[in-house]
Amino acid sequence: MAEVTIDHVTKVYPGNVVAVRDVSLLVEDLELMVLVGPSGCGKSTMLRMVAGLEEITEGAISIAGRVVNDVPPKDRDIAMVFQNYALYPHMTVYNNMAFGLKLRRYPRQEIDSRVRGAAKLLGIEELLDRKPKALSGGQRQRVAVGRAIVRKPAVFLFDEPLSNLDAKLRVEMRAELNKLHRRLETTMIYVTHDQVEAMTLGDRIAVMKDGTLQQVAPPLEIYDRPANKFVAGFIGTPPMNFLNGTLVAQDGHLCFDEGGSLLRLPERFRGPLGKRVGEKVTLGVRPELVSPCSGALGAAPESVLRTRVNVVEPLGDEMYLYLTTGNHDLIAKVDSHQKAQVGQELEVAVDMVRSHVFDPATGENLTVTSATTAT
Repeated sequence: MAEVTIDHVTKVYPGNVVAVRDVSLLVEDLELMVLVGPSGCGKSTMLRMVAGLEEITEGAISIAGRVVNDVPPKDRDIAMVFQNYALYPHMTVYNNMAFGLKLRRYPRQEIDSRVRGAAKLLGIEELLDRKPKALSGGQRQRVAVGRAIVRKPAVFLFDEPLSNLDAKLRVEMRAELNKLHRRLETTMIYVTHDQVEAMTLGDRIAVMKDGTLQQVAPPLEIYDRPANKFVAGFIGTPPMNFLNGTLVAQDGHLCFDEGGSLLRLPERFRGPLGKRVGEKVTLGVRPELVSPCSGALGAAPESVLRTRVNVVEPLGDEMYLYLTTGNHDLIAKVDSHQKAQVGQELEVAVDMVRSHVFDPATGENLTVTSATTAT
């Protein structure tokens, strides 16, 4: 059990390639922190620096209060699970899991106890005599996790461990890792590019872009109160809709001029946006907040967009409607039994209360005053 402190850490590769830029992050004791972002954002480099597999250019990393910048990986009291399993093909499952303990000259009885205890925890007791080639992808991943568990480290590091699995197995393994975290009661740092994994696994999520931290917060806060346009667009499936327009004042109300329709903004936006009337802004709306109007046409005109249906995408329990206003494309997430056809003219209501307004130049969320950007 240990907290991990990343203090103003920078990683620069030869050629002045900055992979991680001045990142500070506190991973609390027993927390499952997820680092998420697109490929090349620096999340795996950050994890490898915590593990000691990459040197730090600037800053410091501490584990359980001890600075580990110059401590070799084997002495950091961490265990790492990789994307490619890295199992020895000529060894049985039992020997793969026991190998690290044998190198450290643990007593044979303790090795056996740890290996069988981890196998029971992961439900792979019947696989101990098999070799990796006789295992499925999910079973191999469990063995890789078991090899880390037997170490009983202070910190577990996971580098995209589920990306080689099929969709169904990824869902199952996400649930298993969640239960494993609660059972082991230890600190975990998990790296992924999959925002669904991040939302379902993390106690908190650290969103990265271009080597910098964009926001650190619990999953629902990230979703409901994104700090900037990048976070808003990266977290959520389908991604948030963005409409470019102008802030205008009409009849005493603050409105967003989409180019063909006026959408009335909530009264609480008057404070942060009142001085920006006449300026260009970007409106952000989640797909589930866009729904076909019911009742008479023209109802609630302050929140209605007139659209045409371009694509209908049924998914079983829900349906995505790809719409155009003539000025903007947007996606609506609706009930699968909603009647909609390609080419249909459709009025949609926008839940403006839960909308966001972003600065088109900086991407800053102008309507969230307390989004956590660093911790």
